[in-house]
Amino acid sequence: MTTSGQPRTQWLGRWGFMLAATGSAVGLGNIWKFPYMTGEYGGGAFVLVYLLCILAVGVPVMMAEIAFGRRGRGSPIDAVRRVVNESGRSSAWSLFGWMSMLCGFMILSFYVVVAGWSFSYLWKMLTGGLSGGTVEELAAVFGANNANPWNLGFWSTLVTLATMVIVGKGVQEGIEKNVRWMMPGLVIMLLVLIVFGAFSGGFSDAFAFLFSFNTGSLSSEGMLAALGHAFFTLSLAAGAIMTYGSYLPKDTSIARTTLGVALADTVVALMAGLAIFPVIFANGMDPGEGPGLIFMSLPIAFQAMPLGTLFGILFFIMLSMAALTSSISMVEATISWLCDSKGFSRRSAAWSTGIVLWLISTAAMLSFNVGADWTLAGKTFFDWLDYLTSRWLMPLGGLGTVVMAGFVLNINIMRDELGLNPRLYALWLLMARYVSPLGILVIFANVLGLYSVTFSVHWPWLLAILIAMVVLGETLSPRLRQALKTA
Repeated sequence: MTTSGQPRTQWLGRWGFMLAATGSAVGLGNIWKFPYMTGEYGGGAFVLVYLLCILAVGVPVMMAEIAFGRRGRGSPIDAVRRVVNESGRSSAWSLFGWMSMLCGFMILSFYVVVAGWSFSYLWKMLTGGLSGGTVEELAAVFGANNANPWNLGFWSTLVTLATMVIVGKGVQEGIEKNVRWMMPGLVIMLLVLIVFGAFSGGFSDAFAFLFSFNTGSLSSEGMLAALGHAFFTLSLAAGAIMTYGSYLPKDTSIARTTLGVALADTVVALMAGLAIFPVIFANGMDPGEGPGLIFMSLPIAFQAMPLGTLFGILFFIMLSMAALTSSISMVEATISWLCDSKGFSRRSAAWSTGIVLWLISTAAMLSFNVGADWTLAGKTFFDWLDYLTSRWLMPLGGLGTVVMAGFVLNINIMRDELGLNPRLYALWLLMARYVSPLGILVIFANVLGLYSVTFSVHWPWLLAILIAMVVLGETLSPRLRQALKTA
């Protein structure tokens, strides 16, 4: 029930949530960052470590977020407050709900600018605006694209408008209806590009780059990258998953749904690698270009191949859809809060939010042109949004979620929501109370640049800390012991 007493809208089915949550997870970063990291840090060995990190850190946190959302049936603020109040705890814990909602909105404020690049390049591909035979010439196009505030502002505004039109129509008619064709459409376009790549002459090199099991390339840096990406890729601690979970029907398995989303996110990311890297290798280009791979190297490759314009258009349509499904998810927490707690209609909440978002994103957009010199402590407004969300709000929000789920709530609440058998619940509780928090602390220390020792030195220490945490925690509280006895 919402604050107004009306029944809360729910997804039409389990697939609605899975497609929406996967769409939230599959964004611009997954299209180039995860495939590149896979090849750089050992191929299949990196994927294996990444999946272990997903299971140890990402999945327990995601399950907790979905459980909070479904139990509280509201925005992150309302859901956390209701669940902790049900446990007889202070409403001050709802600060983590505020943090989650704020984080998602701040990310979206600069994400629409980056998403605008995708739409801009789709238009350039359609109109022949990506002519140029060298990376330097395409870099000049990219620079000119960002240097013009009217151009960059137009495309970021377009992303904002498209996002608000979709979320303004509601959960079923807006979000679910659109992700039901966007996500399958994205997968179909990836498959088309993979088939094309299979005949490009670079597929075998791309496959080896992504899937060779090279443990020698899996350094401490690679393991930390796998751990960090496993947390950030699932859109955790940004309000999206908790809000989407609030629309999840009671009879849907949270565990199976979470594992499905994590698997789909990984598969789509690897498919993106199989779509992109054959083209790169076939044209003798460097697969380690980062963002330049998409906006500078790939357009040159498309020009050099048969039907290159067609496949370039397909690629940037796919990229734009990935960007849009992520932007939809990041604003939903704010829309939900305005509707449930402040009495806004869905449409008025969307457009009110859109106006504020447009103002903040415009300031972020100006960081690339007329506001490039407007800095504080050496960072532009865009940089500060990125820094505060990725290095502070997301790790702290994720840590707060598992601490509440593992230590603060009445043990029966999570047991009831997750619906696991006693042994699996005891395993989840162990992960949520000790393994996930330790993993998040490692991520937190890494993104803040606090590591100056090698992997071989600090991982034994981390293992010792984990053991100490378990011993101390179970000395202070019998909850996990009770769960194990029940098992």
